[in-house]
Amino acid sequence: MPGPAAGETSAAGPWLVVGLGNPGPRYAANRHNVGYLVIEAMSAELGSPRGQLRAHKSGRADVYEGRLGIPGSPGPRVVTGRGRTFMNESGGPVATLCDFYRIPLDRLIVVHDELDLDLGEVRLKRGGGDNGHNGLRSIRAALGSGDFYRIRMGIGRPQGRQDVATFVLSDYRRDEADRLDTQVARAVDAGVMLITQGLAATQNRFHGSP
Repeated sequence: MPGPAAGETSAAGPWLVVGLGNPGPRYAANRHNVGYLVIEAMSAELGSPRGQLRAHKSGRADVYEGRLGIPGSPGPRVVTGRGRTFMNESGGPVATLCDFYRIPLDRLIVVHDELDLDLGEVRLKRGGGDNGHNGLRSIRAALGSGDFYRIRMGIGRPQGRQDVATFVLSDYRRDEADRLDTQVARAVDAGVMLITQGLAATQNRFHGSP
């Protein structure tokens, strides 16, 4: 699925922004589900009441379709989505949405949690490995490439001897709520800027201190 070089975007067609996480209320407040939180916030930015998504006809994902509000133009078309499978099977729903909406790699953005960044940090890149992230690994396998954009949401690493798997499936603490809200809002702004202005400009703006 070829596309422009990193930092460039193709002009036509919709964008797909997918947030990674696990479905169901048991996981809703987990650190691993921060991608879902960003997708709800971005859907609200596109006009969805309370950030609600609807079931995609495939039954494998929830989606919302809208346009970014840009003065003087209709704005780019954007589809937000989240899979209905568990994290380690994210590739199937993402590949299904890419096929349905005819999304090339250079218009796919995946939002995911990142252990190697502190809570509050937002970083963007295109391509790269999965760094042990099961959702990214599944998407790379399903698409046959990892050359898509990523919005990396810092969650930090566990303190002491806490197991990483236990940590990512733990809920955010109350004292982290303000930083999380700010981080999610920054991620939405970063996604909008990536779509409208490209990777380099977005990195220049968002790769400073949170």
